[in-house]
Amino acid sequence: MSQKAKTPSHQIELNLREIGQLFNTMDPAPFPEKDLDSDAEAFILSWVEEFPLKEPVTMVVHLAELPAENPQPVVESGVHHYFAYRARMNRMELRRLFSDGRKSLAIGLGFLSACLFASHALGGDESGTFRSIARESLTIAGWVAMWRPMEIYLYDWWPLRRRGQLYQKLAQMHVAVHKKG
Repeated sequence: MSQKAKTPSHQIELNLREIGQLFNTMDPAPFPEKDLDSDAEAFILSWVEEFPLKEPVTMVVHLAELPAENPQPVVESGVHHYFAYRARMNRMELRRLFSDGRKSLAIGLGFLSACLFASHALGGDESGTFRSIARESLTIAGWVAMWRPMEIYLYDWWPLRRRGQLYQKLAQMHVAVHKKG
């Protein structure tokens, strides 16, 4: 019976003077509920995007000076809290996008139907340059109205879903804190 080798964890390493550099100093909340500093978040996300989504990630924070109390639980809790919050906001944004998609689809289908009915009302088989141009223009206008719902349902949601998966992964990653050196 062979056991699968455990996939090694990818590491994101941060070198800081103090814990406060990791968090947004403008946020008045206590450490575990503070937002991450925007530069720290961008750095972490840029690194985690390079790793396969299914493989584990560990964040190692190197501090110049360790405080008297062990900072690891506070840092890990703060990082988990922040990325869990970002994952929730991402899910809300995805729901909003799909809601906009449904509304756009209803409007687009209604407009397409009206354009196609108007196109047929202009005379189906009768020839004439003006009528042909008007029929084709109405048909094209109707299909152009379908552009946005098709864009939402075919393309726009993928990057949001991927970002949400990254946030979820970061909300569960192991965080270690060490003294530099």
